[in-house]
Amino acid sequence: MTVLHILCWVVYGLVVGSIARWVHPGEDPEGFLPTIAIGVAGSFIGGAMNFILGWGDHLISPSGVIMGILGGVIACWLYRWYNK
Repeated sequence: MTVLHILCWVVYGLVVGSIARWVHPGEDPEGFLPTIAIGVAGSFIGGAMNFILGWGDHLISPSGVIMGILGGVIACWLYRWYNK
């Protein structure tokens, strides 16, 4: 994995995490790094759902982005549930 791949995951995680936090507002961890972590976790969750459903092959596809955001919302929910 090159530095460019890692940088792309960070940017993608920031975008997906920001949108997921906007869709699922509430008491989530504040800050740059937690937002990236939620976005990357959401991308993995959404990517797994995308793979299981057989909807897309690429990360930057409409279904990949939508499922990444949905996965980010699930990651926000799981974070809140775990920290109760």
